[in-house]
Amino acid sequence: QVQLVESGGGLVQAGDSLRLSCAASGRTFSIYRMAWFRQAPGKDREYVSHIRWSGGSTGYADSVKGRFTISKDNAKNTVYLQMNSLKPEDTAVYYCAVQLQIGVPYTNWGQGTQVTVSS
Repeated sequence: QVQLVESGGGLVQAGDSLRLSCAASGRTFSIYRMAWFRQAPGKDREYVSHIRWSGGSTGYADSVKGRFTISKDNAKNTVYLQMNSLKPEDTAVYYCAVQLQIGVPYTNWGQGTQVTVSS
C-alpha cells in the first residue's frame, strides 16, 4: 500500500502563488504515476496534472497549462504542484493519487488540501 499526505493549501488572492506537496510512504517502488486532482464545491473531481515516477514525464489539464508546474523529489518521495497566477476558479480541494500501472484507475487518495483564491 501507498499512503499519501497533501499539504500546502491556503487562502490567497488572485494572481498569487502556492506550492502544494504530496508526500508518499509505504510501497513507493510500486508507483507508476502520481497525479493531482481537484474538486470544487458542487462539481465533479477533475484531473489537474500528472508525473511519471520514473523518468518524470508530465501532463496538464488545459485549464492550468502554463500556470501550474508539477515536479518530484524521489529522494523525499514527494511530488509538488507549483501554482502561479491563481484564479478564483482554481478554488477547490486538491487531492493527490497514485497510478500503480498504466491503464488502471488512480488510487490511494490523500485527504486533500483546501485552496481558496479570492478575487
